[in-house]
Amino acid sequence: MADRGVDLSALPKEVRDQLAELDLELSEGKGGGEGRGGMWGADGADDVGLSLPDVQLSPGHSADPSPSPEAPGPSTSSASRHHRAHRSGGARDERYRSDIHTEAVQAALAKHKEEKMALPMPTKRRSAFVQSPIDTCTPPDTSSASEDEGSLRRKAALSAVLAQSLQSPDYWINRSVQSSSTSSSASSTLSHGEPKTQPQPQLQPAASVLADVLAHTRIENSVPPDVTTSTPQERGSRVDLPPAVRGMSRGQSRSSMLDTADGVPVNSRVSTKIQQLLNTLKRPKRPPLSEFFLDDSEEIVEVPQPDPNTPKPEGRQIIPVKGEPLGVVSNWPPALQAALARWGATQAKSPALTALDITGKPLYTLTYGKLWSRSLKLAYTLLNKLGTKTEPVLQPGDRVALVYPNSDPGMFWVAFYGCLLAEVIPVPIEVPLSRQDAGSQQIGFLLGSCGVSLALTSEVCLKGLPKTPNGEIIQFKGWPRMKWVVTDTKYLTKPSKDWQPHIPTANTDTAYIEYKASKEGTVMGVAVSKISMLTHCQALTQACNYCEGETLVNVLDCKKDMGLWHGVLTSVMNRIHTITVPYAVMKACPMSWVQRVHIHKARVALVKCRDLHWAMMAHKDQRDTNLSSIRMLIVADGANPWSVSSCDAFLNVFQSHGLKPEVICPCATSPEALTVAIRRPGARGAPLPARAILSMGGLSHGVIRVNTEDKNSALTVQDVGHIMPGALMCIVKPDGPPQLCKTDEIGEIVINSRAGGTMYYGLPGVTKNTFEVIPVNQAGTPIGEITFTRTGLLGFVGPGSLVFVVGKIEGLLMVSGRRHNADDLVATALAVEPVKTVYRGRIAVFSVTVFYDERIVIVAEQRPDASEEDSFQWMSRVLQAIDSIHQVGLYCLALVPANTLPKTPLGGIHICETKQNFLEGNLHPCNILMCPHTCVTNLPKPRQKQPGRSPKTIPTGLPMLVGNLVAGKRIAQATGRELGVVEDQDLIRKLCMWPTMMHQFLSEALQWRAQTDPDHVLYVLLNAKGVAVCTATCAQLHKRAEKITATLMERGGLNTGDNVVLLYPPGIDLIAAFYGCLYAGVIPVTVRPPHPQNLAATLPTVRMIIDVSKAACILTTQPLMRILRSREAAASVNVKTWPTIIDTDDLPRKRPPHIYKPPTAEMLAYLDFSVSTTGMLTGVKMSHAAVSTLCRSIKLQCELYSSRQIAICLDPYCGLGFVLWCLSSECVFARCLCETPSAPYSVMELCTKGLGTQTEMLKARGLNLSCVRSCVVIAEERPRLALTQSFSKLFKDLGLSPRAVSTAFGSRVNLAICLQGTAGPDPSTVYVDMKSLRHDRVRLVERGAPQSLPLMESGTILPGVRVIIVNPETRGPLGDSHLGEIWVNSPHSASGYYTIYGEESLQADHFNTRLSFGEPHTLWARTGYLGFIKRTELLDASGDRHDALFVVGSLDETLELRGLRYHPIDIETSVSRAHRSIAESAVFTWTNLLVVVAELSGSEQEALDLVPLVTNVVLEEHHLIVGVVVIVDPGVIPINSRGEKQRMHLRDSFLADQLDPIYVAYNM
Repeated sequence: MADRGVDLSALPKEVRDQLAELDLELSEGKGGGEGRGGMWGADGADDVGLSLPDVQLSPGHSADPSPSPEAPGPSTSSASRHHRAHRSGGARDERYRSDIHTEAVQAALAKHKEEKMALPMPTKRRSAFVQSPIDTCTPPDTSSASEDEGSLRRKAALSAVLAQSLQSPDYWINRSVQSSSTSSSASSTLSHGEPKTQPQPQLQPAASVLADVLAHTRIENSVPPDVTTSTPQERGSRVDLPPAVRGMSRGQSRSSMLDTADGVPVNSRVSTKIQQLLNTLKRPKRPPLSEFFLDDSEEIVEVPQPDPNTPKPEGRQIIPVKGEPLGVVSNWPPALQAALARWGATQAKSPALTALDITGKPLYTLTYGKLWSRSLKLAYTLLNKLGTKTEPVLQPGDRVALVYPNSDPGMFWVAFYGCLLAEVIPVPIEVPLSRQDAGSQQIGFLLGSCGVSLALTSEVCLKGLPKTPNGEIIQFKGWPRMKWVVTDTKYLTKPSKDWQPHIPTANTDTAYIEYKASKEGTVMGVAVSKISMLTHCQALTQACNYCEGETLVNVLDCKKDMGLWHGVLTSVMNRIHTITVPYAVMKACPMSWVQRVHIHKARVALVKCRDLHWAMMAHKDQRDTNLSSIRMLIVADGANPWSVSSCDAFLNVFQSHGLKPEVICPCATSPEALTVAIRRPGARGAPLPARAILSMGGLSHGVIRVNTEDKNSALTVQDVGHIMPGALMCIVKPDGPPQLCKTDEIGEIVINSRAGGTMYYGLPGVTKNTFEVIPVNQAGTPIGEITFTRTGLLGFVGPGSLVFVVGKIEGLLMVSGRRHNADDLVATALAVEPVKTVYRGRIAVFSVTVFYDERIVIVAEQRPDASEEDSFQWMSRVLQAIDSIHQVGLYCLALVPANTLPKTPLGGIHICETKQNFLEGNLHPCNILMCPHTCVTNLPKPRQKQPGRSPKTIPTGLPMLVGNLVAGKRIAQATGRELGVVEDQDLIRKLCMWPTMMHQFLSEALQWRAQTDPDHVLYVLLNAKGVAVCTATCAQLHKRAEKITATLMERGGLNTGDNVVLLYPPGIDLIAAFYGCLYAGVIPVTVRPPHPQNLAATLPTVRMIIDVSKAACILTTQPLMRILRSREAAASVNVKTWPTIIDTDDLPRKRPPHIYKPPTAEMLAYLDFSVSTTGMLTGVKMSHAAVSTLCRSIKLQCELYSSRQIAICLDPYCGLGFVLWCLSSECVFARCLCETPSAPYSVMELCTKGLGTQTEMLKARGLNLSCVRSCVVIAEERPRLALTQSFSKLFKDLGLSPRAVSTAFGSRVNLAICLQGTAGPDPSTVYVDMKSLRHDRVRLVERGAPQSLPLMESGTILPGVRVIIVNPETRGPLGDSHLGEIWVNSPHSASGYYTIYGEESLQADHFNTRLSFGEPHTLWARTGYLGFIKRTELLDASGDRHDALFVVGSLDETLELRGLRYHPIDIETSVSRAHRSIAESAVFTWTNLLVVVAELSGSEQEALDLVPLVTNVVLEEHHLIVGVVVIVDPGVIPINSRGEKQRMHLRDSFLADQLDPIYVAYNM
């Protein structure tokens, strides 16, 4: 086209569109399958067995030009059909797809026809679809309309086969993608009402400062919503609790609860998909489950036993292969520069280089004279005009970067030869396009290791480089500081008459450095010496039989590899005229190189498979195209097994244009050894070289086997000719010592030659392993002293010393001891008819190491118009095809939007960068399918539980227990200080313990207070800004309580002992109502009020507690009373059946006739209702005696005097929070405000996140926390060590002592078991092996040990409390440092459960249970928490060694998987660490599948990035396979007021399809 001077802009739009479509296709590098013909190139000829017993060889294609039905012939219709089909966007796949391989894949898929395999399709929120950023405008797909009948028939047949193979009636169950809003739920706050009428005393300045800062600090998604709190939620309504309200027995297994779904409709969409997933996982796996793991082995990895059926090499040891001798020619120059000098002087007008413009027309021709003179000028300028005479910038031997675009080969040639003449070392690199260019950082590593500080470039290129705002070239990421020099002729200085360049005879000094990217993405520089460069040119001249004055067409990159060796170096040595066809030209006119061959009668052409492919695709029936002048068509990537089909198809089309079959010359090259082998042009009419048809199964085991039985898994390989003249070649084992292979074994090709690279520049360590290899025989003795260079090519030597290459080390994936070639997997994926799904055939295959083995990942670019169903169907078929043909499972298959994979400078996929993005969560896929269940076969065997003996059968005598020893260890028990009775009245007054010692009842304590110290301020209530809005003195609280008592007696119609619900926002009204109930002799039940904005979710919980507690009356405020009776409330509950509601806002000034005093202290004081983390609503009964003892215990432990101030930031409705709010102040006589802060973890997290950056400002404003004696975190869980430490570290600068920060521990049976006091030893930390915890054991390890879990002591055991560690199944005591259930004996334990069913057996089991042996008379309460006791080296107050209690987690919460016990918090910690955008996570099980829910704090396009990362981290750290990954908005995971996750609520919401997830992935 170009030679006729066609103006592209004048072409019709359709033609221009077709040409534009080629844009990226042509510039594919090897990542997208560069150089794969793709077609399994064997025709129907009979196979001929040759002398090598293990290789079956077939003759090459005949020269008969008549097209076969499968292979497109040169007719107009088929050629134009190819061109049109290309527009459908999948035609790029034709280049890979041979009919043979396609048939093999279809046959494999047909095998699955019988299995009705319904894969659950992932659920995706509509807004999560990401439109792909298409750089080139893709025209609408209209090609199918113009296709001829033949191609339509073939497509229909293919789709029919695929439809049969996969489609079963239930295959696309529930395909519809859920459409929903993207609104995330509103963040909740823990403060509710703010009474405004009370007087507001001034706060301390420091506190107001802190409050002010907090008020102006916006914290994103700080507190997730709490299904049990009054929190606004924008989700659909859901009932918070399972309908059956019961206490769950410890022994009851979780699975029985799971199977019934706890009232969740099992036929919901989610359940259906999980059922589909389970059905899929029940299918027998192809690889059997390996049984090489010992159950209790400390180390998980052992070497798998080799399969006895594995094919093994049987041939003799290979003998090194010698190339033909390198001939000596008399007129060969002593150095390459000498050749240029000679031609520049004697053949000045002879053309050296012709460059083409973008339309394919010649732009300029550089003669040998011009090339010589310009190179001379540049050499002179570099040595003499940079810097000064005394301090030149460059010295001979310095390295210089050459930065030139492909489109300007002339400038590059001049720069390269200029450097050679100046004796500086050129380092050609790609033009960096942006600061974040894929691989740019690695190029920086190369420049650094080579010590490059100067870059040569052209003026045009310099203008195109990214600049800073002030016009300087930006500092590229990872690059050293560079000085840029422009080498255009106008800037060069003509050398003086007396100056001549120094041209020494070629020696071992480095001539140039060629860059090479390793499999890991590191870019290294291969140094080529002057003698190597010259010898390589001589060897190429001899092998290719180059003659002076020939014409060569070069389509390759002239900066490296074959493009440099043939097109720049050898061509100058032989005075060849090189015509360079840059990529830009190939994009516009794929036929341009063929036309150049025709016009210039070129003798040699240098191409890659894709150039053959696209010339063939763009070929119109041009009768005037004649390729008969070509004597050698060098295929640079002919070593790729998939190049066969491109060569055959090209020959088919162009044989009628004079192309001779024997001129196609594939070759094998390597950056380290340069050219390894090249096929010499055959004689006219001689038989073509044979081909090997190999078994892929054999190849995966590294042996050569003829493919006989399964034609579906065959690989046809063509030879790459003989090795280079003067070289010596061996095949060695690719891993381990370089042992020589056997004749039927695949190994790495190693070469000894003067014409190879000499080292990795600046990297002596890596150099030794690659460039100085001495092969050894089977006995391990070296075969000689000659060193060989590793080529990175895998292959074998065939008959007649022909070299066959089957892959590259860098494309090798080692999975479970078998080798798979990335190229082969790409070809199979592309054979699964990707026309509708894959964009331009861009597929990357790599492996990632997960759980001690490599796992295969396939990433493809998805067409913008591909539907979800098409994509998912393609993905599931690829899984089946690869499983059938390669017998290997895929770990992950991801589709990303078109044009988003990182590209190499030549447009291919940058594999290393893609892998890096995948591992870092920066890939942003739009579809993903994980298959860990299928491919992870090296998990440890599930633990089998031993059939345990019942507790009755355990002897209660000496064998188990001797004194305080059990099984030879000290019994794991610990006791708090004595809670003795103090008899000295003066001491009592001095310690302010009067109320708790003298009065058994709280009501008496408050009355005594009101009389003895009426004006002592008990409470100060602060609002969100830290301003005091309300206070209460002893007298005020007493009087308000009396008013409430009078109203209750008058209006409530209550009997003594009735239950009264207190429904108040946190505040003094709640406390007054509590004491009013005690004065009236009724039993208070504090309940969190419903949230007005979210009644549907919060009111049913309130109603349930009222019903369960059989409340006779409700005390509340006027606003809340209106809400309870509102129309909105009626939508959620029956408002007509509320008990009597009394508002206490405006009470008459009446005093009750008398104040009730209970007859005994064992009577009930109040009921404590709480929802456990497993979703159980439980009410516990607290007696007056327990309350009084608890207050004394806390008072003693924390040394609370009347002068103390306590800041409480807790939920006042249950547990220790309620005790500290309502009880301690009266008993302890301390003022609740600000010196012993106590708070749940959620508040601590809020402070850490919200004030993290503002400590300096707070310090400047005078905030000082040195007055804080102890800061206690109140929780019913394992201490969160990392959060506690970061909190301490953050506020250390403000005076907070790190030893002041500690944790408390309580449970439903005993509200306060541990509380760190002020006098005891510091809390200790231990490191436990996480693997041992799964086996219910404790193994202490050093800090930093792998799989170690830090555990912090849960505070000091309170006075009067005894704790023992018990085996929950046998109920026998355990020894020190053994994991078991924590049992507690204490006077302040609760009396029992308060439930409507009154399950006495449960009550006895939890509150009054006995040990099976040892101390049978003591009654214990079971906390339901697992933990252990460790005797430390620290001393307690009495001088004894301190026993520390470590809480591991709730027994009800644990997950039983694979026979092991997992704590959700451990898995969640790993998950939250997996990616920066995971704000919070929660895990639960459903029918033995592990479900992980992760909150996404980033953009929705990151949602799918989390799926593989979450799966990886759980597999690596916990040896579990995740079944379902659910990505949700921030704030979806419900938490209760204590900051604990409500995992069972979450599970119920997920199964009822109420989560509105962003994405749900079902792992196969």
